Amino acid sequence: MRKILEAVDYLHDSGVAHRDLKPENLLLSDPQDNARVMISDFGLSKVLNEEEMMKTACGTPGYVAPEVLSYVGYGKEVDLWSIGVIAYVLLCGYAPFFGEKDSDLFASIMGAIYEFDSPYWDEISSEGWKKKKFFFFFVFFFFFIEEN
Repeated sequence: MRKILEAVDYLHDSGVAHRDLKPENLLLSDPQDNARVMISDFGLSKVLNEEEMMKTACGTPGYVAPEVLSYVGYGKEVDLWSIGVIAYVLLCGYAPFFGEKDSDLFASIMGAIYEFDSPYWDEISSEGWKKKKFFFFFVFFFFFIEEN
């Protein structure tokens, strides 16, 4: 996760919002533990200045941030929401938000409705829980600070 955050930090420092971060768009340079993480598929990315807001609703439905769905404008910080979803998937193997239809999925995202279902989360190590709690705190704290 650290390498993913560093890669996205580099993009954001360069003024780039990816807008479609998901596991399928993360590549490893090799199978080793110290592999480089590479981000792919910049088809929905946008180069923007600090004050510029984006309004296009885009991204993979299960990884899209609530701001994208609200049509009020958003910044590159929406990539952090996607990273939080990726962290959830990596820890338990399934996405936190779901719905029979896209409208149900989007309602789940907008309401931040997710659970840590048993037995999928039962085997997460105490270290994994610490990282998860820190990571979700970081992502949601960052969104709160950016919004206020």
